[in-house]
Amino acid sequence: MTVQLNKTEMQHMIAKRVAQELKGPCTVNLGIGIPTLVAEHMTDDHIYLHTENGLLGVTDVDDESVDPNLVNAGKLPVGEAVGASFFNSSDSFAMIRGGHVDVAILGALQVDEHGIIANWAVPGKNIMGVGGAMDLLVGAKKVFVTMSHTSKDGSPKLLKECTYPITSTRQVDMIFTELAAFKVADGNLVLVDLMPGVTLEEVREKTEASFTIE
Repeated sequence: MTVQLNKTEMQHMIAKRVAQELKGPCTVNLGIGIPTLVAEHMTDDHIYLHTENGLLGVTDVDDESVDPNLVNAGKLPVGEAVGASFFNSSDSFAMIRGGHVDVAILGALQVDEHGIIANWAVPGKNIMGVGGAMDLLVGAKKVFVTMSHTSKDGSPKLLKECTYPITSTRQVDMIFTELAAFKVADGNLVLVDLMPGVTLEEVREKTEASFTIE
């Protein structure tokens, strides 16, 4: 990339780009990692954040107001918006499986060129935990993925076919990295946006999956 960013800046850049795609009124589930940062970049007051451990109306919280009993699914401290509601985990998953979550924003380890993701296990390593990703991929009306474009060794994470166990056969709707934003249309990746300072040549060089340009 022409623009050199540290890890935190890169993650916030991705989160800000995702936030641009959110239009209320809608209910949005934020996954662990980059997805949690999306809340900091939302400007629409009609977006209601959902966490699968049992809260609708999640907000940020400052250090002085942290309640150790009030956390999101990633065990990070959160606040509660006016009118927020609490419920048990089974009710929360009933909301997800019943199609009441409009957008799920997930992290991923790999994505294939048809929009199938792998995000819960690396062969030969301890399982990180399935969490609610499988349910969200089946139940959410739209699924957005946030991830780094390449692994630490520089190898592509957008592949022709996932080499890690896939999470679901459901295709995601959009993918956001520090290099570009893609949508999945008719089962294929379509490049819709380049991040600041990124060239098309760089995206092609670091992407194994086939894609077209909108």
